[in-house]
Amino acid sequence: MDRESSSDEEEDRRNLIDQNEMLPKSNPPIISTFHLDHFKDRIANANFTFKKRYLFAIFLPLLILLLLFFTTDIKNLFRFTSSNVSDPRFDSFVNRMRESELQALSLLRQQQLGLFKLWNHTSFVNASIADSNSTLLNPVDSYLDFKSTVVSQISLNRQIQQVLLSSHQLGNSLDLADNVTDPILSGFASLDTCRKADQKLSERKTIEWNPRPDKYLFAICVSGQMSNHLICLEKHMFFAALLNRILVIPSPKVDYQFDRVLDIDRINKCVGRKVVVEFDEFAEAMKNHLHIDKFMCYFSLPQPCFMDDDHVKKLKSLGISMDKLKAAWIEDVKKPTKRTMQDVTAKFSSNDNVIAIGDVFYADVERDLVMQPGGPLAHKCKTLIEPSRLILLTAQRFIQTFLGEKFVALHFRRHGFLIFCNAKKPSCFFPIPQAADCIARVVERANTPVVYLSTDAAESETSILQSLVVVNGKAVPLIKRPARNPAEKWDALLYRHGLDGDPQVEAMLDKTICAMSTVFIGSSGSTFTEDILRLRKDWGSASLCDEYLCQGELPNFIADDE
Repeated sequence: MDRESSSDEEEDRRNLIDQNEMLPKSNPPIISTFHLDHFKDRIANANFTFKKRYLFAIFLPLLILLLLFFTTDIKNLFRFTSSNVSDPRFDSFVNRMRESELQALSLLRQQQLGLFKLWNHTSFVNASIADSNSTLLNPVDSYLDFKSTVVSQISLNRQIQQVLLSSHQLGNSLDLADNVTDPILSGFASLDTCRKADQKLSERKTIEWNPRPDKYLFAICVSGQMSNHLICLEKHMFFAALLNRILVIPSPKVDYQFDRVLDIDRINKCVGRKVVVEFDEFAEAMKNHLHIDKFMCYFSLPQPCFMDDDHVKKLKSLGISMDKLKAAWIEDVKKPTKRTMQDVTAKFSSNDNVIAIGDVFYADVERDLVMQPGGPLAHKCKTLIEPSRLILLTAQRFIQTFLGEKFVALHFRRHGFLIFCNAKKPSCFFPIPQAADCIARVVERANTPVVYLSTDAAESETSILQSLVVVNGKAVPLIKRPARNPAEKWDALLYRHGLDGDPQVEAMLDKTICAMSTVFIGSSGSTFTEDILRLRKDWGSASLCDEYLCQGELPNFIADDE
C-alpha cells in the first residue's frame, strides 16, 4: 500500500512536478531509419484500405441496429393495449428495457471514446508514414495495434447488440464467437493487445563508472518521500560516474535506511568494482575526520543545494564539517535547465577528496540517456537500484498465493492528491465512478481476472471502487495485501528478518508486486508510480497497455479553488 503520501498540503505543493518536464511519457514505438521506402508505401496503402474497411464494418451495423431498436420499440408501444399497461409483466418488461437502454448507452459512450482514440492514432500513423524523414513509428507495430483495437471495438459492438436485444429475450440468439469465426478477423481474435513493450536494448548507450579510490561524492537527498530519494540517489550515481567518484550512501540518521529496501553491495557487483559505500564504511575510511572539502550546489533556488537548516544540523550532528554552501550556477528547482554531461564535468570536477552538490532530484541532465532501460551506466544487471532479494521473493510468494500469472496492478493515489492534482492543469484527480470505468476498460483489454490494488485510499473509497469495477457483468476483485496472519507463509521471510511492519519495506513490496504485473495503471504526478514504471522498463515487464489512470481524459467534475 502506498506510504508515499505527503503529511500535509504544503508537502504536496512543494513536490508538485511538472508532468511535461519531469516524468517519462509513453512514446510510440521507434522506427529504424533504415526501413525501405517501398515498405512504407505498402504499409500506408494497407493501413488506409484497412481503416476504411473496418470503420465501415463498425459503424454500419451499429447504425442499422439502432434504427431496428427504435423501430421495434415504437411497434411495441402501439401493440400493447390499456390492459397490457396495467399488467405487472408489462412493467417488468419496460423496466428491463430501460435498464438495457442505459447499459447500451454506457457501452456506446465507451465505444465512442475508443473510436476517437483509434481515429487520432491512425491519423498520427498516416502523417508519420507520409513523412519520409519520420522515425517516430514502427509501421508493423502500428498496423498490429490498429487491427487489435478494431477487434476490440467489434467485440464491444457485439456486446452492445446483446444488451439491446436482451430485453426482447433474444440475447441468446447472438453468439459472440461470431467475432472469432469472421474470416476477416482470422488470426487476430486472440491477438495479444497488451504484449510486452520492445525496450530496444540493442540501441542502449552507456558510460563507464570508474571512480578514483580516494575521491567521494557525498549523496544528499531531502525532497519528498522515499520514491523521490531513490530517484535522487540514482541521479547521484550518474553524477558520480561523470566525476569519477565513489558515491557515499546517506546515513539513516539523516535519511531513509536504504539497506532495508536495497542491496547496496549488489550495486558494486553489477558494475564490477567498488562504486558505492555506506556511510559507516566511508567514516571508517576517513578515520572519522569527516569533512566535505567542497560544497558546490547544483540548485541555487529557492535555497542553496535545496537544503534547509534542519538538514545541515543533522549532518553536523554526525560529526561532518563543511565549508559554506556555494552555488555552481543559477538554477531553480521549479524551472530546471536542460544540461549536458559536459556542463556537469566542467562545473563540478575537482581534485578535492570529498565533494557534495546537494539534492539533484529535479536535475535535468541528458534525459534521453538517463531514462533508458537499465539507466545510463554500464553494468551487467537489469537495473542498479531494485528491491532487495528478500522483498523480491516475498512479492513472488504473494503473487503465487493471491494473484497468479496474469493480473492488472493499480496504484490508486488518493491521500493529499485532491489538492495536489487540482493545482495541476489539467487535474489528475478522478471521481471514483469515472476511475472505475477507466480501470474496467484496461482490465477488459488485458483479459485478466483480478486487480492488485496499491492505495492509501480510505475504505469508504475502495469499497465503492470495488462495487463499480465490472467487466462483462462480473465484478473484478480488487486485492490488497492483508494484515499479517501467522497461518499464511507468503510474508515469512520479512518476519524472520525483522522487516515486517516497516512502512518503507511495505511500500517497496507494493512497488515490486506492481512492477511484476501483466499491465500497470499508475497515478499521474506520483513519483511512487514513476519508480514502478522505471522498474517495469528496466525489468522488461512494461506492457503496451500500461497507462496512467484515465489517461487522455479529464475529470468529469473538478472542485473550485480555495
